[in-house]
Amino acid sequence: MSSHHIVRDDQEPALIIANGAECSQELLGQLLEWSPYVVVLDSAIERVFNLGIKVDVLLGDFDRGFDPEYFKEQQYPLDIVYAPDQNKTDLEKAFEFLIEKGHKAVNVVWATGKRADHTITNITNIIRYKDQLKIVIIDDHSKIFLLPKKFEKWYTKDSIISLIPIGEVTGIHSKNLFYPLENDTLTIGFRTGSSNHVAEDGMVVVSYETGNLLLIESFDQI
Repeated sequence: MSSHHIVRDDQEPALIIANGAECSQELLGQLLEWSPYVVVLDSAIERVFNLGIKVDVLLGDFDRGFDPEYFKEQQYPLDIVYAPDQNKTDLEKAFEFLIEKGHKAVNVVWATGKRADHTITNITNIIRYKDQLKIVIIDDHSKIFLLPKKFEKWYTKDSIISLIPIGEVTGIHSKNLFYPLENDTLTIGFRTGSSNHVAEDGMVVVSYETGNLLLIESFDQI
């Protein structure tokens, strides 16, 4: 697993490798093939280099005696981005770095598992940067992204889909879900659309009026 630079067009998403639980090498390899630009957080760089991955940017605050120049010597070229702001997580800094560079979309791996506080923060940051960056968080078990006000996608029967509101989401309607939503309201902590599934092979349609609604595609049929 080395070079990832197979660029299809200017719309290909960047890839951020965070420092949570590792995904499978198969999934990581698939994402690398479609990502022309890879950013790695400093706390994950040793694990990433051990996998033989070509990296474009190493980003972080480089605390705890971390020496970024050592890694620059191991792989060239490698951009070193020092981001010392302690009021933001390294993943937030990586999002803002990509926005400043003009990127419009990013896939994120190794952003779930390990610590629950990091996982929750990473997922909800999808909303924080929604107007500047399309963020998709992926691991071996799920794919998480923000829905536009109207969403349509083809799924196979029994695909597991969860609709998770960030705050309150109103005026939700759905088609082709086993548990239909008709002008419903979902509120985090009170009522969510977890563990719904597709009724029949075909298009699933979800629309809503106000709020921010995440969709989680689950790959484990449990």
